Amino acid sequence: MLEEVQNALKNGIVVISQGTTNSFVAEEILKGLPAAGEASARIERERFAAGVVTAKALCSVPKEERQKEIVIREGKVTGETLEDVLEDLSAEDVFIKGANAIDANGRAAIFLGHPSGGTIGAAIGVVMARGVNFIIPVGMEKAIPFSVEEAALRLGIGKIRKATGMPIGLMPVSGKIVTEVTAFKMLGASDAFPVGAGGVNGGEGSVVFCVEGDAEKLDEIMQTILKIKGETPVKVRVADCEKCEREKCVFFSGGVGSAGSVGSRDRGDSGASVGGGSADRE
Repeated sequence: MLEEVQNALKNGIVVISQGTTNSFVAEEILKGLPAAGEASARIERERFAAGVVTAKALCSVPKEERQKEIVIREGKVTGETLEDVLEDLSAEDVFIKGANAIDANGRAAIFLGHPSGGTIGAAIGVVMARGVNFIIPVGMEKAIPFSVEEAALRLGIGKIRKATGMPIGLMPVSGKIVTEVTAFKMLGASDAFPVGAGGVNGGEGSVVFCVEGDAEKLDEIMQTILKIKGETPVKVRVADCEKCEREKCVFFSGGVGSAGSVGSRDRGDSGASVGGGSADRE
């Protein structure tokens, strides 16, 4: 476990924001806490998320069905929300929030589906102003070969003409990024790097890594990998298209489109379109 997190669990505050990656992070952190058996400390993966990318579209877990973020004060789960604890955060505390992209320069970015910026929009000012330890767990399957800063300048809810799902903005963020490479090194590898990605038969989104180090340590790492192989895929509750009010979504009110469709940028109206986690231009 990261030193910053260990210290905050003992003497400060840890906030674990909703997210599919964070659901696994939260489970591991909660295992070591006395409050882990309480209802407020159990993670329901299907509800511990906000915005999500599904096979159909960029969507979200309905707000009324979301499990709220986890707040831990001095090792105890409090049941508080981010809003409750935001003004108490300091440089000794930890804020954990996943990302949707990591570029070739190692910069992470988060999708913004809410006009006010959602969770990260509410937290980022306090986190950066006070020096709160911002931990960003993100899998290398979210690596993109394009600058997140450049992408952020060209995206925005108001710039999107049509989308398969919700239109988005993009916020590049600064913090301690934790990927599989970080994890391998924490487990004792001398180096690790991705060498390929993609898959079939449930392996879609997979990343292939080469891990280097002492033979004995590598054997231990392989045993750890084998223990987590076969983890149940995350299935989240998403909004009902029949009740959705996102007019720019191609599925809104019988909008023309299909699950595999991707919009195009129309130079005439200076718009852009996104879908299925990607964007196209003409």
